[in-house]
Amino acid sequence: MPRVQLPAVTPKRKAWNKGRIIGQKRPLLPKQVWAIRARLELACNLRALTLFNVAIDSNLRDFDLVKLAVSDLVKDDPVWERVSVIQSKPKRSVQFQLTQQNTRETV
Repeated sequence: MPRVQLPAVTPKRKAWNKGRIIGQKRPLLPKQVWAIRARLELACNLRALTLFNVAIDSNLRDFDLVKLAVSDLVKDDPVWERVSVIQSKPKRSVQFQLTQQNTRETV
């Protein structure tokens, strides 16, 4: 039985991830973290600065981080030092400590 050779199909556009690094990225360096914090402070973007600081302290996934409310971090007036959150994906409780100098001031 003869083999039929189909014509080669060429894509009309380049793939969106061609030449990009895929997979897990390297962690941010402390210098990069401070640069991001400085830019957010200069831009007076308090919500983004608070989310960034809590993300650095907690290592939560993005959807768990966005679901956090201020009432989860603050009771009456003082900000809690230790916070416990139940993750949505593995359904486990995660405890983390909010650092005094950055996160607790922005919250």
